[in-house]
Order: sequence, then C-alpha cells, then structure tokens
Amino acid sequence: MLYSTFAGTLFFAASAYGSCLHATSHLHRRVEEGKVKVSTFGYTDMQGPLNWAGLAEENEACATSKVQSPINIDDTIDVAAEAPKITIASVNSAEFENLGTTVETIVNGTTTFNGTDFALKQFHFHTPSEHRINEEYFPLEMHMVHEAADGSGNIAVLAVLFQLSADGSTTDLLTSVTKNLEEIKTPGTITETGSLDFTALIEHLETTPLRQYTGSLTTPPCAEGLTFLVTQEPLALDVATFNAVKSVVKFNSRFSQGALGTENLLVVATANEKNIAARKQAGGGGEKATEPNPTEEAAPTKTGPTTILITEVAIGMLSVPTSVLAVAVNV
Repeated sequence: MLYSTFAGTLFFAASAYGSCLHATSHLHRRVEEGKVKVSTFGYTDMQGPLNWAGLAEENEACATSKVQSPINIDDTIDVAAEAPKITIASVNSAEFENLGTTVETIVNGTTTFNGTDFALKQFHFHTPSEHRINEEYFPLEMHMVHEAADGSGNIAVLAVLFQLSADGSTTDLLTSVTKNLEEIKTPGTITETGSLDFTALIEHLETTPLRQYTGSLTTPPCAEGLTFLVTQEPLALDVATFNAVKSVVKFNSRFSQGALGTENLLVVATANEKNIAARKQAGGGGEKATEPNPTEEAAPTKTGPTTILITEVAIGMLSVPTSVLAVAVNV
C-alpha cells in the first residue's frame, strides 16, 4: 500500500519529528513531591477531544494534522514485515499511578525493531479501545510507550488489544497490575502493582501479527511521527478485571480519526459549519418557516377528541408492549 510504504520511511525520520515528540507527557515522570501531576485535558465536554486544540497552543496538531491516531485498522494498513524483539525483566512491583486520564505503570525494558533499540518508559490503558480492527472495537487497549535509545526522540508504541473471554480466562499480567487499583481511585494518587511477569505478553507480541503505521499521539499535543504496532489478535480479559479498570479509568478513548493523509476531521467539520451558515444566509437552507399574515383572520379553534397511539418503545434490550390510549384533549 502506498501510504504504508510512505509511513515506513517516516519511522526513523528523527530530524523531522524529534522536536515535536520530545518531552511529551507520555515519556517523562509526572510525580512531584510524592504526588502525581494530573492531566489538564479530558474526554468530556470542553476538556474533550473536540476542544483539545483550544486548551493549549501546543495542541494545534489535534485539529489540523492529517496524520492522526487512533484509526480503524483494515487491509490498507500493512502487517509489520518483522517481529519486535522484546526484553522486560520480571519485577516484584512497579509504580502505579492515576493521571486523571488513565492509569499508568512505570517499567523499564527494551524493544528492538527494524534495527533500532527503543526503551520502554511506561504503559497505560484506554477503555474502550482506541484502535479498531475492521471497525470492531475492544473493551480495553494497553499502550506500551517507547523512546528511541539513540536520543533521536522517535517514539514507538506497542498497542495491545484485550477481548472479554467467554470462559472467564484472563491475562495474569492484568490481574497483577491492577492488584491495588482501589488505592488509586482518586486522580493524582500513587501505589504499587503486584509482582509482574511479562513472559506471556512478550510471547504474544513477538508471535502475533502486528499492524504497523505512522500516526500521532492519541492525547495532546497530538504530535505526528509516532509509530504504532497494533496487535491483530486480542489477549483475554475477564469481566471482573475489566469492570475494575473502567470504574477508575472511566471513558478515555479519543474518537477514530480519518484515513491517514486525509483532511483532519475537525477541519472538515468547520468547513461544513461554514457551508451550512452560507446556505442559510443565501436562503438555501431548506424550507423557510411561513410568517403569519396579520391581515388574515386566524382560523377558529377546533375542539374535539383526539386519539393518541402509543407504539412499542424499545429501551436497551427491553421492549414495552404496544398499547393504545384514547385521550380527549382540546386542539
């Protein structure tokens, strides 16, 4: 695919993107005097993705960039030509913190991909998933954020999808990570995970097909040039762990962006708004409301019974039986 080939050339374009991606909130410690610095953006109302560009000048790319993440993963996005080589040591515990917009675990490791070493800085969660596979979303997505070890500022993210299991099976790493989740229900708090063994996760990432593309940070400042490797097959997730995570994280998924290289959706929306306003001003905004003629006599008021039919109402999975109600009203 043409764009996928182009994206591959961008993977190591440090000179073009290093300054944009360096020192972002995704990479550097957010703990100050024992407290976690809470994010200044959000996912609702005026703090949400539609207004990220308005929250800070450095967030301009959120509303203008043509290469934004997350996206729908389909056949236009190539499978990575090679598997990453990953080394993450097992630990007795790791720092686990609530940023207000996600929960984040601080761990160290190395991922080698395409001849370059990337240092793992942290991993965090999104619910529901930000990426979709052939339009299907998943209940949970983990982002393992890496920075190039050569100091170029390049960022790579291993995006791991999770699916609810029918048999109650789950990924043990998630259970250990969220062991003390209740202790960080309040944004800005910090605790520790249980013991973490990354063996099963590493095997999954090194053996399952990964979709590769060059996009952006999915949070402000939405800087371009970030490489995603997204798992095509999800790992198992049990209901109890999922419910625990979403009760703390809430909703923190950026809406799907347009196809790579196309106009930013917010630019399109602004253009549509202007076009609608112009049509209305020109009188082409559809049927106009008829103004009453003060010289005409008002039609007499009619009085009589009216029958109102109440049809079936569907609420979620519940259907309210059809009924007919006759009411005498004045009209």
